[in-house]
Amino acid sequence: MRRRQGGAPRRARGVTMAELTVALALGALVALVGSALLVSASASYLNQAEAARLNDGGLYALQTIGRAVRQSAFGGWDDDAGPLGARPEDGASVSGIDARTLGRDSEGIELPLGGAVNGSDVLALRYVGAGAGADGDGSVLNCAGFGVAKAASDAQRSWSIFYVGSDAGGEAELRCKYRGANGWGADAIVRGVDSFQVLYGLDTDDPADGVANLYVNASAIEGLDGALVPLGANAAERALDRNRKTHWKRVVSVKVALLLHGAPGSAGGALPARFDLFGKAYSDAWGGGDTGVAIDEKILPPAQRGRARRMVDATILLRNPQSER
Repeated sequence: MRRRQGGAPRRARGVTMAELTVALALGALVALVGSALLVSASASYLNQAEAARLNDGGLYALQTIGRAVRQSAFGGWDDDAGPLGARPEDGASVSGIDARTLGRDSEGIELPLGGAVNGSDVLALRYVGAGAGADGDGSVLNCAGFGVAKAASDAQRSWSIFYVGSDAGGEAELRCKYRGANGWGADAIVRGVDSFQVLYGLDTDDPADGVANLYVNASAIEGLDGALVPLGANAAERALDRNRKTHWKRVVSVKVALLLHGAPGSAGGALPARFDLFGKAYSDAWGGGDTGVAIDEKILPPAQRGRARRMVDATILLRNPQSER
């Protein structure tokens, strides 16, 4: 206790309970506001980072698919009998399956499996390759980026197959399936797939002019082929005649759409949205029979909501005719 000069001693003054309460309340408010700003900044950063990743992944997927589509039906013109894949008796160079997935080791697109992620489709493309040796001359690549040597027969033509499968953790991914030196394999192209959808541009003119008159899904083409009446004295001849007449050989362009999602909580507060992969008009007209062309976030499983999403699409023209026109 100190004494004031020439006076009575002065007592030290402390903090009252009211002042302490106000100080604690203000401190808690500042901490709460700071925490909210930190959470908001973190969510915004996550949203922007995931948006950039989805953009990159979507563009890479479209570039990979686009290269494979433009390469499909390639056969080379140095054969006296005409290029493989373009002869009437050769199999179609473009084909697909609706709402199915595939096994990694199965032959081509045989034995398709159910349980496709949101009705995702399968797109299969075939081509001959170029050069000799295991990897050819490097001018023709499959969807995994490996060189493909020139095939000696229609059955030996190479494949680039795109489909959606789930990894060991249950995350859906767009895969590229191909036939290598040691058998079939499949590599992931991009992860976090909600839906992969394909439409095929058919040239229905006679004679064909190389321009698509309508876009349909794989099931519609199979329905058209189901009405064909192949001619021939035996099964082999009828199979060849079916190859000549199949509507798959009338495909002159391919339209693909891909919906990707980011990490949990990356939506950044955005409201649930509906994504029409081929536009609302197509979804309204055909969505009932073409599963996966419309994705509504509100009806997705809870674990798949609240994520950043990006839809990418492209229409790709075939460079090589599938048959002699």
